[in-house]
Amino acid sequence: MPAHRTRLAFEPLSPLLNIKEVVESTPNFDFAMEITCDSIDKFPLEDFEKLVLYQVVLSGRPLVIRGLKDCLDKDLFSEKWLRENYGKKVEEVRDLGKKKSFNFSMGHYLESLSLLTRQVTVHNYTNKNVQRLYLKDIDCPPEWRAYLEKLLPPSLFYLNETPRSFEGPASQNTNLTEIPKTTEGEFIAPAGDLMSSLPVEMRAENLMCYIGHEGTYTPAHQEMCASLGHNIMVEASNGISENGKPTEPGSSVWLMTETNDRRIVSEYWMSVLGHDIDIEDFFAPLHAWEIAPFKTWVVEQRPGDLILVPPLAAHQVWNRGTRTMKVAWNRTTVDTLELALREALPHARMVCRDEQYKNKAIVYYTLERYSKLLRQAKTIDHPVVNQLWDDFKRLFNMYKDILLSESFSQKNPEKSVEYHKFQSNVTCSFCRCNIFNRFLTCPGCADSLGSDDDPYDVCMDCYVMGRSCGCVSNLKWMEQFPWKHLTERYETWRRLIISSNDDNKDLRLQFPTFVVARGQAGKKSVAEICQEQLKRRPWNDPKNPRPVVDDAIEDPGSESDGNNRSKKRRKKRQSLITKSENVHRCHSIPCLRDLPQEAMEKHHWLCPKCRKECSCGACQRDPSMKPYEPNCTILGHDTSKVADPRSIETLVDFRKSNLWWLKKFGDDVHGRIQKRQKEAEEAELERQKTLENQGFSFESSPFDQPVQNGNGNDENPLVFDEDYGGIPVDPSLMI
Repeated sequence: MPAHRTRLAFEPLSPLLNIKEVVESTPNFDFAMEITCDSIDKFPLEDFEKLVLYQVVLSGRPLVIRGLKDCLDKDLFSEKWLRENYGKKVEEVRDLGKKKSFNFSMGHYLESLSLLTRQVTVHNYTNKNVQRLYLKDIDCPPEWRAYLEKLLPPSLFYLNETPRSFEGPASQNTNLTEIPKTTEGEFIAPAGDLMSSLPVEMRAENLMCYIGHEGTYTPAHQEMCASLGHNIMVEASNGISENGKPTEPGSSVWLMTETNDRRIVSEYWMSVLGHDIDIEDFFAPLHAWEIAPFKTWVVEQRPGDLILVPPLAAHQVWNRGTRTMKVAWNRTTVDTLELALREALPHARMVCRDEQYKNKAIVYYTLERYSKLLRQAKTIDHPVVNQLWDDFKRLFNMYKDILLSESFSQKNPEKSVEYHKFQSNVTCSFCRCNIFNRFLTCPGCADSLGSDDDPYDVCMDCYVMGRSCGCVSNLKWMEQFPWKHLTERYETWRRLIISSNDDNKDLRLQFPTFVVARGQAGKKSVAEICQEQLKRRPWNDPKNPRPVVDDAIEDPGSESDGNNRSKKRRKKRQSLITKSENVHRCHSIPCLRDLPQEAMEKHHWLCPKCRKECSCGACQRDPSMKPYEPNCTILGHDTSKVADPRSIETLVDFRKSNLWWLKKFGDDVHGRIQKRQKEAEEAELERQKTLENQGFSFESSPFDQPVQNGNGNDENPLVFDEDYGGIPVDPSLMI
């Protein structure tokens, strides 16, 4: 029978919750570090920027800036102004309970908040029928954007491209006159948000507003593409009667983790709570956080509070009171790009979450922009210019990895590649990630849905995993930049880096030519694997598809009931990959645990049996075997609801979980979490060493110190709802 699966049910927070008491009585809870805008105003802006870098980016912990309420225009940032100026604008309101969206005018929604709040009481707040209508992800009014852009330090704001003057805290303590400029008058300095490097038409719009009432929430999630999150509450109800209607004071409770704990959080979410943090559909109850094996940082956000969210740090938000109004945006930096390419994008690809930020394109266009600045800065010795050089080198290494992954076989280069000029709008039909340059397209099913303008395009990473249209093979190559252009840019930027230092011998070794870098890779590129698989995988003619053979087989985990009747038999669909009688296999049972790319990229791959790690029954009887034991939980992802309907999987069924396998080995949840904790501790030690080498130390910071709380021991047991056979349970159906 299928492995038993449990999933923790949704539990709302009580309207009477005293979050301060919770933090003080929970050992692993602490309030996030806070500073005031007054403290920012007392010191140079560079000190504040250094604190943000240290606390949020390098340490991976949240930071709260309080006191901006007095800097906000109370007439502009008000419910009245919004109703008068945008009251007739129709927006999509999300019904969190029914998981549906409805059209409301802004005015109608704002007028309904008092009623929506009064329906939630201490007696019925757990009722599944309580309405939770959240006005989220709406465009920020341009008037609000313009005001915030003048108020906040430029390095923190959305789409910041260059240092500039502003009017908020620390605005009188800037060093704009000292920053070098080009002959055209442009500052030679890093951008605050690398999204600004993209042409205007390619940029993702992520400056959004969120308006909620008591009981609305944002499920636990990480910021998209490992970006830095920013959220300021610009207005909230204050408990005073409005338009003859009573109100309750508005605030938002944030429960946040830190970057280094991301793997512990992911494992805890899957193995203990039964949910996947990458899906972003579960608001964890308070007691699940209280007994979690990681630190939880808590913030109660009120008007004027700006929260900075670290990359890949999971967090969830609960709105309280009659009304909360927030503005949020994300920034992309060199640090977040490295995390995005290494971790965030592969995870997004698995769950088919669309990539809005075009990370690889940002790398390319930022290198283009920075190279123009640095050509005029070769002889300038200034901290800002030095930082620009460091960022440029890191971006160049990312660009090198992108090109290496797209390189064809050196022995068998692809001769037939169609050119399609880059316009940033090509996405993978399966995973929905943005495609920077090379990809595969299927000429056979371009009009299978009745439209000649609907081609089936698949990224190379998905194709390696066995994802494609039903044709499986016979796809053709496309590229959006001439390959010669990309490699020439590589060599141009490489020479620029080498010219930055008179003693360039080390730089030549650190930044080799592309030909040398290709030879040093030591493995097959993703493009090379695709070349091989296009030849090996059979073509499935859509006009004459292969018949599907359903072979009824006994489930290996099946048992007999008390009446000796066999339990349900399942059918196994025959693979689209035809069996070859001429292929020699060293093992009759394919106990493969590697992802396809991990096996295919190696020039000399050994199967688990040959590595003495096979876990099948026959091999376990061999005393020389050391069977592989899974070290993480995989719940499986059914991507059929989001992927193109023409999509299939031919190598691995990623809907399957490894719960049965974990059960076979004793399901050591504690051991797996301990392993993640050890990894986090090692990463923390490495981080501290790096910071010390870079001269970072804030033990005597001029800014406010974090509030330290926490004693007592109040553990609440988790109460699970059952989910048999991997079928998701809708929290709204829980009793």
